[in-house]
Amino acid sequence: MQKLKMAKRVAAAGFTLLELLVVLVILGLLAGLVGPKVIDALGGAKGKTAKLDIDGMGNSLEMYKLDVGRYPTSQEGLQALIAAPSGANNWNGPYLNKPAVPKDPWGYEYHYVAPGQHLPKSFDLSSLGADNREGGDGENQDKSNWGNETAK
Repeated sequence: MQKLKMAKRVAAAGFTLLELLVVLVILGLLAGLVGPKVIDALGGAKGKTAKLDIDGMGNSLEMYKLDVGRYPTSQEGLQALIAAPSGANNWNGPYLNKPAVPKDPWGYEYHYVAPGQHLPKSFDLSSLGADNREGGDGENQDKSNWGNETAK
């Protein structure tokens, strides 16, 4: 008799299969509604991070120009902010507080051209977005120092 009472108490303490299925359906619906919003927010955050990186490296390039008298050439690239290129008199770097030139949030190299095609008296600095190709929308949209528009 004692064992029977204990068995009933243990059985009543658990969840039924139906209750577990209802909980799983509710969790599935929540994941289906919230998941895409979270993914969109992460994509937007990467785009903002790219723009902030471009602005920060742009400031470093301006400091480089104040010291050296010119922007790094396209051949010297952004590496000139880390180590002095040959012929860069008055180089007073490193101009970035990182041991290497950062990659964009999607893991690709930033594109640097000097003198710039969009800003001929300066430099062009851009990220081509998640697809690493010119053009695109959403997470694939290009970010640049000449504006928020898609790079041409």
